[in-house]
Amino acid sequence: MEGDCLSCMKYLMFLFNFFIFLGGACLLGLGIWVIVDPTGFREIVAANPLLFTGAYIMLAMGAMLFLLGFLGCCGAIRENKCLLLFFFMFILLIFLAELSAAILAFIFRENLTREFFTKELKKHYQRNNDTDVFSSTWNSVMITFACCGVNGPEDFEAIPHLPYSSLERATPEACCQRELQSREGMFVNKEACLSGVERFQNRQGCYTVILNSFETYVYLAGALAIGVLAIELFAMIFAMCLFRGIQ
Repeated sequence: MEGDCLSCMKYLMFLFNFFIFLGGACLLGLGIWVIVDPTGFREIVAANPLLFTGAYIMLAMGAMLFLLGFLGCCGAIRENKCLLLFFFMFILLIFLAELSAAILAFIFRENLTREFFTKELKKHYQRNNDTDVFSSTWNSVMITFACCGVNGPEDFEAIPHLPYSSLERATPEACCQRELQSREGMFVNKEACLSGVERFQNRQGCYTVILNSFETYVYLAGALAIGVLAIELFAMIFAMCLFRGIQ
């Protein structure tokens, strides 16, 4: 009876570690996507070290979970006490680190507010100066999502013009409607847009557009994080039980 129980626990341990392996692979893939993302969303918040390093933390955590899931599977199948103990200690450390990261994310959530992005835009945006990474990234985002500023075209009224472009209009070119939402797309009516004709401008702010676009994915990421934490907790319990059961 005891042998059957130990065998059952071994395969449950393998199953939980397989899910940890998959969760680590997902976090690893998501971290890589954020870092190499062609639209460069990370450059928008480059002024904030906490947000800038978030993708790298996610990448490191994903890599560690990926490796430890593999080690846990090997330890369970081989019934190796050394591997199981190693697995338990590191999963415990990762569990505590992820819990701390979740608490910090909740505490610093105000850094992702509409007011924060509006302040950063007005402080760093240099209109059509594509040699500036921050401005170029914002222009790419506005073109890709057919939006304008954080709240709308009014965000650019307080932004000074470039010194060599005294005739530059308040609304940047990136806010003008295009036939195709890319930098190569033709303007619907560029002159009318820059002259302030609203029907040729993208009037909706990027904060609302992007929030609506990624709302589903935010909840999915949150559910995935909770699921990974629960799986890690059960994996630690099974690892310790299996460790104590191996003669």
